[in-house]
Amino acid sequence: QVQVVESGGGLVQPGGSLRLSCAASGSIFSIYSMGWYRQAPGKQRELVASISNNGRTNYADSVKGRFTISRDNAENTVFLRMNSLKPEDTAVYYCTRSQATTTYWGQGTQVTVSS
Repeated sequence: QVQVVESGGGLVQPGGSLRLSCAASGSIFSIYSMGWYRQAPGKQRELVASISNNGRTNYADSVKGRFTISRDNAENTVFLRMNSLKPEDTAVYYCTRSQATTTYWGQGTQVTVSS
């Protein structure tokens, strides 16, 4: 059974930072593309950042320069470092593990940016 488990969410003040982690099962983690999505109340789920199996990254325009996605293949983990957080970053953040046409989702972790 594939497992994708996020952690690291919480409450942070505007301008603050958080680091999300995602542990994904799989015998060869390095072959998977990994991603972070988010969904705010009343809004559609959107891609925040992704990292391919060869390390190529992609970011939503709204987070470029503030968020950084990285991966540790030895630990089967992907990270999302979020700096200069804004209230509009408030959402449930989901991690994904993808290979070809198959994507697995985590249960999500809440990030709230508020003073």
